Amino acid sequence: MNKYSWLGITALALLLACEQNEDAGGSEEEEDYYTPEVLQNDEQSGLITHFPETVFYEIFPRAFYDTTGDGIGDIQGMIEKLDYLDEMGVEGLWLMPIHPSPTYHGYDVLDYYGINPDYGTMEDFREFVEQAQARDIKVLADYVVNHTSVEHPWFTDAVSSEDSEYRDWYIWADEDTRLSERGEWGQRLWHGEAPNQYMSVFWEGMPDLNLDNPQVREKLIEIGTFWLDDVGVDGFRLDAAKHIFPGKHDKNLDWWAEFREAMEDVKEDVFLVGEVWDIPSVTAPYLENGLHSVFHFDLGEAMVQAARSERGSRLVSGLKRDLDRFDQFSDDYVLSTFLTNHDMDRVMSELRGHPERARMAASLLLTLPGSPFIYYGEEIGMEGQKPDEHIREPMVWYEDRGQDGMTSWIEPRHDQDEKVLSVEEQLNDPDSLLRHYQTMIHLRRTTPALLYGEIEEAYTNEQSIVTFYREADDERVLVFHNLGDEEVTTDLPEENELSWHFRQSDNQTMINGSLTLPPYSTAVLTVR
Repeated sequence: MNKYSWLGITALALLLACEQNEDAGGSEEEEDYYTPEVLQNDEQSGLITHFPETVFYEIFPRAFYDTTGDGIGDIQGMIEKLDYLDEMGVEGLWLMPIHPSPTYHGYDVLDYYGINPDYGTMEDFREFVEQAQARDIKVLADYVVNHTSVEHPWFTDAVSSEDSEYRDWYIWADEDTRLSERGEWGQRLWHGEAPNQYMSVFWEGMPDLNLDNPQVREKLIEIGTFWLDDVGVDGFRLDAAKHIFPGKHDKNLDWWAEFREAMEDVKEDVFLVGEVWDIPSVTAPYLENGLHSVFHFDLGEAMVQAARSERGSRLVSGLKRDLDRFDQFSDDYVLSTFLTNHDMDRVMSELRGHPERARMAASLLLTLPGSPFIYYGEEIGMEGQKPDEHIREPMVWYEDRGQDGMTSWIEPRHDQDEKVLSVEEQLNDPDSLLRHYQTMIHLRRTTPALLYGEIEEAYTNEQSIVTFYREADDERVLVFHNLGDEEVTTDLPEENELSWHFRQSDNQTMINGSLTLPPYSTAVLTVR
C-alpha cells in the first residue's frame, strides 16, 4: 500500500438477504448481494473511505446555489448543499476558481489570497472547508499557476515600466522574438504593443508568468502553502499544467517536482491533480516525481463513445495499455477520470439526450479504476454545448425554476424545460438518473475491488457487452455492462465459482454457466 492507504474503513453496508434464485443454480441457501434499493437506502455507515481514490464532484460556484437572491451561486450555497453531496456518496470536491477575477469563470486571477466577492468572504470559505471536512469530504481548489489576469497588480506594475520589480515576472518579446509564432492549436502567443509585447498561451487577458524567475516560483509555493496550511484545503486541481514552460517538457516536469516537494512538506497527504490535456505518452511522465494524478482525457472520450455507440470492445484493452505506460513512471499514482468537464460539451448532449446511454456511461465511470470526477449537473442529465458559458449553466435544483436558490447568472439554452428533471424530482424517483449515480457510487464505495483494485481483461463474443475483472486484497469481482438496447446472454468463465455481488434487476439471471442481462444494465459477480 502506498501513502494513500486506508484512512478509515468500517463494516460493509447492510446487505439484502434473500433466497438465491432457482435459476442461478437451484440452491436453497441464502445469498447476500447488493441491489439498487439497498444501496439507495444505505445511511453510509458502511461506506469505505480511501482517499484519494475517491468520488469527486466538480462545482462551478457561480452556477451552483444562490443564498443571497442575486442570481449568483455562492459559498454559503455550497455549504447548504453539502448534505446533498454527502448523501450521493461524494467524498471530494473540485472547486473552479474562487478568487477575485474580472471574468465570470475566474481563470484570470486578480488576487491569489482573496475570495471573489460575488461568492462571499474568506470567513465563508473557511466555514465551507470546515463543514465539508466534518462530513469527510475533501476540498481541492483550482490553482492557476500558468498566468494571471492582465489586471493583476503584478502585471499592471510590470507593464508600467521596464524597471518595475515585477517586470521579470512575465515573459516579454525582444528583438529576436518571432511575433508571428503560433501556439499548439494555432492561437496567437504574443500580444500588446512594443515595448510591452507579452506572451499569453490562452488569451490576451491572461499573461503567462515567467517561472524561470525563482521569485515567481517562490511566490507560487507561498500561495499554495497559504491555502493548505492556513485555510486548510486538501489539495489542488492544477490548471494548464503542461503549459508552464510552453514546448519545454522537461522544465515542466522539474517545476512540478519542485512544487510537489514543497506542498508535501506542508501537508503530507496533499493531493495534486493536473490538467495535462494530451495523450498518455505525454501525461505519464508527470507522475514520476511531480503530480500525484493527471486527468485521463482519452478515457473519458472512450467511455462516452462506448455508451453512444453501444459498443466498447476496445475500452478495457486501451485502458490497460495506458495503465501499463503510467506504471513505467510511478507505482504511487491515482488516475483521475471523468466523462466530460467544464471545458467540454456535456455528456448528455454528447449522447444526444439518451437517458439509458447516460446511465451506462456513469456505470462505466464508476466501475473502472481511478478517481472519478462528476461534473455538477451530470447526475441529473443536464445538457450543454459550447460556447463555454452554456456548458456551465445554472444547476437545476427545483421543478419550479424560479424558486429561491436557483442561480440565474446566465439564461440557459439547454436546461430550461421539462427535458431535464430537477434534483427535487429525481430524489423522489428511485429509477431516476440521480438515484442511479447514487447507487453506483455506493456500490463502488462498498466494494474494495472497485474502489482501488487492479483491472484485468475478461472476454465475451457479445459486441454490446463490456466485461472485466477488478481485484483488491482478497476480493475479486467480474463486472458486466450491457451497453445495448437488447437483452443479451453471454457465457461465464468455467474456471471460476461465481455468485451475485450486485444485481441491478430480477431480470438478470445466471443459468447453467450463462449470464442474461437486460438492455442497458450492469451486473457484478463475486469470483471465488
